Amino acid sequence: MTEQIYVRETQPIGRIAPEIYGHFAEHLGRCIYGGIWAGEGSPLSTTDGLRDDTIELLAALDPSVLRWPGGCFAEDYCWEDGVGPRHDRPRRRNLWWAQGRPNETDGGVFEEPNEFGTDEFMRTCELLDAEPYLAANVGTGTAREAMNWVEYCNSDANTAYTRRRIENGHEEPYGVTYWGIGNETYGCGGNYDPDDYGRDYRTYATFIRGLERSGCVGNIELVACGFIEPDWNRRFMETVGGKSIFEHTTLIDHLSVHRYISTVRSTGFTTEQYYKSLARCADIEADIARLTETLAEFAPSSSIGIIVDEWGVWHPEATFQNGLEQAQTTRDALVAAACLDIFNTNADMVTMANLAQTVNVLQCVVQTDSEEAWPTQTYQVFDLYKDHMDSMAVRTTVNTGLHELVSPEQDLPYVSASASTHESDVFITFSNRHHDETRTVEIKTEATPNRASAEILFAGTAVDKVLTAANADSFTSEPIDVDVENEGIYLDVAPTSVVGLHVEI
Repeated sequence: MTEQIYVRETQPIGRIAPEIYGHFAEHLGRCIYGGIWAGEGSPLSTTDGLRDDTIELLAALDPSVLRWPGGCFAEDYCWEDGVGPRHDRPRRRNLWWAQGRPNETDGGVFEEPNEFGTDEFMRTCELLDAEPYLAANVGTGTAREAMNWVEYCNSDANTAYTRRRIENGHEEPYGVTYWGIGNETYGCGGNYDPDDYGRDYRTYATFIRGLERSGCVGNIELVACGFIEPDWNRRFMETVGGKSIFEHTTLIDHLSVHRYISTVRSTGFTTEQYYKSLARCADIEADIARLTETLAEFAPSSSIGIIVDEWGVWHPEATFQNGLEQAQTTRDALVAAACLDIFNTNADMVTMANLAQTVNVLQCVVQTDSEEAWPTQTYQVFDLYKDHMDSMAVRTTVNTGLHELVSPEQDLPYVSASASTHESDVFITFSNRHHDETRTVEIKTEATPNRASAEILFAGTAVDKVLTAANADSFTSEPIDVDVENEGIYLDVAPTSVVGLHVEI
């Protein structure tokens, strides 16, 4: 059967913000400790205590932005505990998450040593050439505490907090742009109702905005916590200021939403369960559509963007007790490809997205043990898709077969796709999500294609193949034959595989 993708390169959607290809690291399980941070006394090769193998893998993805310190962890975190000489930093509880690799008897340790703090995170971002995105504590913190953190990071005035940063070895301000005002305030961030959060948000935002007039460098962009329930978001926006305030103020630059793709199990899933996992990606697109409607209602003339700052597959095997670790299969990578296609095709509204989480936890892109680090299947998808970054998303129309599903009550298109343009190049990413059948895919562009080349991921790989350190290299991309004829482009695409196609027009 032939599937058809029509690329409308003269119908732009919007610039694909590089921040859409962002990541998220929390003090959870082995994400930070053992994943990113080894400590300066580690036998591993490190740079300022950061694992060189992890940093090298992450840097190759050209990560645009890294969100930290949470997540739920952020809402019981005092940033001042994590700066200054490490031997003087207090050891605190980790209210939400077990740290380290758990075993059958202790289930992990719910403690935070504070070895990795603000300056270590900034060093991570420097090595990755990634923008930092910090989440301020609203649940147990104060607006003053958040202001002091902004001052520590961004001010070049002669104040106690800037002197403290300088004493810690950082003369120049960090100039952090992205500041989240809380995390999941409707849940672990304090179980706020939208009205109370709206009032607290307005306070935090007002005072942090004031710092821009008092020695802080760079632009500050504020991220408000949204929710998957549209009524919650409308009440929040109404409380912050109603339908008129956004015409003359910038209290909100971005509104966020979180969405995890739940499954029945991480391995040993049936064909129908595979299709259902992919179908649930549509929930993310629906979240974006609902937030877009809310913003159109309350801030029609603003440039408020949508951030999906936690997303990914969360299998039931990933629990608090095991540090939210789960097996990684090719199915997870196909889910990632579908979600990235959604973000690309909504580039006019989506300003950032952050996969959860960067190393070892949930749908990570890198896994580690005490000796080495290796990329996951999802890493390979990000690597394939990164040529979309900072290009212009354009309209696509996909004519494809459908897999009928009873629950969720929707049909799953066998082909997912997105496209972008950069100068004379059109870049198209697409997946053949059919479980069993190779499909011929025909791509039509408005202009006549001159030449084309493509790479494919996971051809000939079972969709339930589980990642290990030993087989990680087997998931890398390989070239695929492309025929350019009769003003069309044709590829025979293996089942459960992902393609990146460059077309010169």
